[in-house]
Amino acid sequence: MRTIWFSLLLSAAMAGSVGQAVAGETRARQILDRFEHANQWRDHVMVAAHRAGSMQAGKTLYPENSIAAVEGSIAMGAEIVEVDIRRSQDGEFVVMHDSWLDRTTTCKGEVVKHTLAELRTCRLVIEGTGAVSGETVSTLREMLMATRDRILINLDNKLDVESLAGMIAIARDLGMAEQVIVKENLWNPARLATVKAAMDAIGGGFQFMPIIADDAVHDAGFAEEVGKAFSPGAIELIHWRAGAETLTETGGPLFSTRMRAVSVRGGWHIWADTYAIVNKPGGFLSGGRGDELAVQASLPAETYGFWAERGATIIQTDEPKAAIGWLAANGFRVPYAGSGERIEPAATASIN
Repeated sequence: MRTIWFSLLLSAAMAGSVGQAVAGETRARQILDRFEHANQWRDHVMVAAHRAGSMQAGKTLYPENSIAAVEGSIAMGAEIVEVDIRRSQDGEFVVMHDSWLDRTTTCKGEVVKHTLAELRTCRLVIEGTGAVSGETVSTLREMLMATRDRILINLDNKLDVESLAGMIAIARDLGMAEQVIVKENLWNPARLATVKAAMDAIGGGFQFMPIIADDAVHDAGFAEEVGKAFSPGAIELIHWRAGAETLTETGGPLFSTRMRAVSVRGGWHIWADTYAIVNKPGGFLSGGRGDELAVQASLPAETYGFWAERGATIIQTDEPKAAIGWLAANGFRVPYAGSGERIEPAATASIN
């Protein structure tokens, strides 16, 4: 009897220590576990905040690509922040979407024609209101440090493929390469081979996410080859919308039954984009089913619900608060450790 009680006590102690270890994990580590184990978490849709998540309800609250926007996205529970990377005249990686400074800062001219010291004098502005913030242009290192152990960070490389090596080097120096997601467009076997060579030269330890669009790729076969070549955590799928086409009813050739099956076999997430592009029709990357439909037209089920039902387990959006709120209210979010709610992954690799 004493032996049985001792065994029970030992088991309870071990379970408690495991529970504490899980609860003691950093938020980034918990998110990374879900990113790296897509088949275990297909009942949860992760949210990526576009340009760090500067908007809410159609209004810009923070300067885009700012640390303030990152803080807001972390606070609301987003799993990933996407930021854009360019280079200063003296070779520093900086966080900036446009090649020119005019739209998002108090300065003017091309980013690449300014030294880092000069960029430090440029204060970020809130688009739409023109309000000047207290933030200046961030370096990649500063942006990475702001996200360390807290959230995954997707670097949108506005430079050449070869520049990714330098970005990853900075992340490795900070000991946080595994938190970094980098991506490149793939459209045919030749491009796949070029990018594969570049990724192999950089080495491992970070997340590479291929991007496939349906203007060049029309079925899941190519995605399957991409998955075998890179073993990615996610593949970004784009359903182009031209002009004033009606809303997609199917998700197009990429968001298909076969693609969902391929993603399960490959163990990767389907990543969909609902954010807006300036001077393009609403939902340009999502067959018309973008943030405008969800927020301005008050039809979130026709946007976030539509893509979740077609297998998307990551949605990149300009409206992370709206997306998280709707997904959570409709059973597409599973709480993380420390919330006091269920944290077990799905028992099966189900397809949404």
